[in-house]
Amino acid sequence: MESNKPFHPRTIVVDGDACPVKAEIAETARTFHTPVLMVSSFDHKIYAEEGVSVVQVDRSDQSADLYIVNHVRPGDIVITQDYGLATIALAKQCRILSFRGMEFDSDNIEFLLARRHAQAKARRSGKYGKGPKPLTTEDKKNFQMQLTKLLTNLQEIDS
Repeated sequence: MESNKPFHPRTIVVDGDACPVKAEIAETARTFHTPVLMVSSFDHKIYAEEGVSVVQVDRSDQSADLYIVNHVRPGDIVITQDYGLATIALAKQCRILSFRGMEFDSDNIEFLLARRHAQAKARRSGKYGKGPKPLTTEDKKNFQMQLTKLLTNLQEIDS
C-alpha cells in the first residue's frame, strides 16, 4: 500500500545565530547522511559546506525563528535554545535539542516556559542572574553524543 504523503528527507534545522555547536552538528549530520539547514541573520557569517546549506534572513529580532517555523516539517530536528521556537516546532511534530543536548519535549517545555517567565519577572524587578555558563568542551561532546543518539533512534524507527 502506497502512502499519499510526499517523502522528504529529515533535515536538521539550526537556529544558527548564537549556535556554539555548528561544527558538531555538521560532523554528526554527515555521518548519518542527514542534510543540515543553518538559519541566521545577515549579522552572522555562516558558510555552507558539504551537507550544510545556509539561509540568511534580515536582522529583525525574530526573523530566523519565523523562517524556521515556516519551513520545518514533521520529523525534522530543530537545534535551538529558544523555548518559544521549541514550543512551535514541537507542535509541528519536530524533535528539538538545545545546544547542550537537552531534548525539549511535551513533558518539559511547560516547566521551561514557566521558569523563563519567572526569571524575566525577576529581572524586571531588579534581580539579575549571571546568565548561562559558557559552553565547555565537555558540553559540546555531550551535545554531539545526544544528537548521535537521537539520529540513531530515528534511523531505527525509519527502517
